[in-house]
Amino acid sequence: MERTYGDIDGAGTGGAGTGGAGTRGAADADTGGGRGPKAGGARPAPGGGGPGGPLAFSAADQEKQRAVRQMKTLATGLLLAVALVYVLAKWAQSAGLGGWSGYVAAAAEAGMVGALADWFAVTALFRRPLGLPIPHTAIIPTKKDQLGHSLGEFVGENFLAGDVVRQRLRAVGIGSRLGAWLAEPAHVDRVTAELATAVRGALTVLRDADVQAVVGEAITRRADAQEIAPGLGTMLEKVVADGGHRRVVDLVCVRAHDWLTLHSDSVMDAVTGGAPGWTPRFVDRKVGDRVYRELLRFVTEMRDMPDHPARGAVDRFLADFARDLQSDTDTRARVERLKSEVLGRGEVQDLIASAWGSVRAMIVAAAEDERSELRLRARAAILSLGTRLATDERLQRKVDGWLEDAAVYVVTTYRGEITSLITETVAGWDAEHTSRKIEAHIGRDLQFIRINGTVVGALAGLLIYTLTHTVVG
Repeated sequence: MERTYGDIDGAGTGGAGTGGAGTRGAADADTGGGRGPKAGGARPAPGGGGPGGPLAFSAADQEKQRAVRQMKTLATGLLLAVALVYVLAKWAQSAGLGGWSGYVAAAAEAGMVGALADWFAVTALFRRPLGLPIPHTAIIPTKKDQLGHSLGEFVGENFLAGDVVRQRLRAVGIGSRLGAWLAEPAHVDRVTAELATAVRGALTVLRDADVQAVVGEAITRRADAQEIAPGLGTMLEKVVADGGHRRVVDLVCVRAHDWLTLHSDSVMDAVTGGAPGWTPRFVDRKVGDRVYRELLRFVTEMRDMPDHPARGAVDRFLADFARDLQSDTDTRARVERLKSEVLGRGEVQDLIASAWGSVRAMIVAAAEDERSELRLRARAAILSLGTRLATDERLQRKVDGWLEDAAVYVVTTYRGEITSLITETVAGWDAEHTSRKIEAHIGRDLQFIRINGTVVGALAGLLIYTLTHTVVG
């Protein structure tokens, strides 16, 4: 009788098991094999997985569970009250105390039936009534996985549908709200600071060696795939046509004249050193001096005369070379071979790799400095975007369309993965703990069904009894 009363009034909500006494024993084993503090220490609150588990009972859950127990006590007390009224009414009827006793007995009898029926229905959701293996009882523990699967399908069909997501986002008006928010300077400062922090964090996490390898490979692959000779030829052709090369020629002439002026002995030594051994010394010196003076005169004239024939020859050479770079197959092939040799040198690869370190240091320094040009320009750009987005309806519709398309793509492409999060999470819950958790949240409202069943049953019984006596007489 103690077990029966416990199932009816629910005083042992946390201890009633799905499968009767065996499940109750398993629940006790979870707490250390005892039924109280002396057997296994302090008994933990009913829940799933212990402290930190996915269904661990919080203080709010325990408070709700106490409220459920109170409502169970109230519903069971009402059942006992109508049972007592029924006994008293039947005694009064048998004692001939008046016709009213029949009406009271009928109402009380129907009230007990309604109370017991609703008690059975509510209890069958969470456990086996009286521990009996009655079919279609303990619905939540036994059908937990199916309920989770059905919940996942329901969410996928009714919340993750493309039309639903698009309609909801359109009603929110994210574009206008985002624009109004970004139009505030304080908000822009916050966004800029967060972006700077994100950039610093990303650059800090990245390994320099990996990035340098990727950058070096990308530059090398791009350079290998792209033929540079035609581009160089076009650029050189424009430079020659605009006369931009003449400053270089002027510089070369000036430096050549200065060098010859300072190093006349070097020219003399080069001439005399290459002379035959049978020529007299004074002849070698005279030839060397003549060569030096003619060379110095040539360089001086070329430096001082913009229309010097040698300058024209240089112009023609560069123009011809520019055409060859664009159209001559042999010249283009030579340039490509030279390019491959240059890119293959270790010094060039080291230079490409070291460029990332300089760029990273520059970006990090700019991100940390609130008055850097990078942050000031980023802030101005975000503020301008916010102002436009707050006033330009066409831009708002465009942003809303982008967000809607992105959200619809995500929910339609990954709907199965999203709903599987629900089904797999529910499947991983312990059945008994899940039942306790759900009962703690909705059990109080369910006890009103028992109370209403008692009241409605009593009224229905009274009505039926009254109609029967009125019609039959």
